[in-house]
Amino acid sequence: MDKKRILIVDDEESFTRMVKLNLEKTGSFEVREENKATYALAAAREFKPDLILLDVIMPTMDGGDVAAHFENDRHLKNIPVVFLTATVSRREAGPAGLNSGGSLFLAKPVSLENLIKCINENVRKTPPSPASGVHIPSPQKPG
Repeated sequence: MDKKRILIVDDEESFTRMVKLNLEKTGSFEVREENKATYALAAAREFKPDLILLDVIMPTMDGGDVAAHFENDRHLKNIPVVFLTATVSRREAGPAGLNSGGSLFLAKPVSLENLIKCINENVRKTPPSPASGVHIPSPQKPG
């Protein structure tokens, strides 16, 4: 089974560490933490995550700006981003999250069960690419 690769971008180191440990404990996820928003783009390019969990309010650059950088990068623009934030209440977001302006928001604190469900529902697996350089001719009718 392939582990889903999750990048967490949040300035709260204790939060990212807790999420990382809990997700990895399930055996289904490989998680990388980035606690500086300004390094998020480089971390995503290097790690190539299946999904990015992104805080909204961070020093130096907010989550909306970070997400815009992802969207403008041809290698990252198709990676789903889920905002994990305290700016949305759990009542507003509900257990499945709040979809606003095409973005999904989960309220902090989020239960591990709801986080895993959200990840599983939003990870986009790309179909396998055809083998490069291999050409399979179509059968020819006798003629």
